[in-house]
Amino acid sequence: MDLLARLLYRDPAVLIIDKPAGLAVHAGPKGGEHLMLYLDALSFGLKRRPELAHRLDRETSGCLVLGRTSKALAGLGELFAKGLADKTYWAVVVGKPREDQGVIDYALKKREKKFGWRMEVDRTGLASVTQWRLLGSDGRLSWLECRPLTGRTHQIRAHCAAIGHPLVGDSIYGRGTGTLAGDRLMLHSRRIVLPFHAGKPPIAAEAPVPEHMLSVLKGCGWSES
Repeated sequence: MDLLARLLYRDPAVLIIDKPAGLAVHAGPKGGEHLMLYLDALSFGLKRRPELAHRLDRETSGCLVLGRTSKALAGLGELFAKGLADKTYWAVVVGKPREDQGVIDYALKKREKKFGWRMEVDRTGLASVTQWRLLGSDGRLSWLECRPLTGRTHQIRAHCAAIGHPLVGDSIYGRGTGTLAGDRLMLHSRRIVLPFHAGKPPIAAEAPVPEHMLSVLKGCGWSES
């Protein structure tokens, strides 16, 4: 894994990389390949390797923030905890929403199931808010811009499914959608903006569209130009 080729931003405190889809960010109970195995390549002369400032699901691609020092990690953790990190995701969902934009404001709660866990809409759960905007559609599938204003696990996936438009390739919240355009989850962390360095412009990075989403997004109206 050549993470140097996937580096989107670097300064003495912060790195942002383009995480590939299909790579877990940390070791799971069953082992296997994960991002932590490759972070030594991003030390750039420091005695410690960078560490995760937040997480992305295994199948989600795109902007992932790393802290290079303990102080940076603490500061980044505070930004994410306070909702000050401006995150923009691109998602391909089933169907076409009736409106051009909206806000999903459904509390989410983790539910343990016989074959695993999932997040479900529940009034007693944690407050969860996602802004979304329709960017294009071919009538069968739609390209959405999603901005999670809270940082719940699986938030965009659970919220889109809750309004009747599950993500393509989502094996948990959109079973059966994989055959529509391949079996890969179509969720990409497109852009992130972090007001991190006092007195300086916010850090900003944008991740290129991953290969497995290119043709579908073009079908929904996206152009590389």
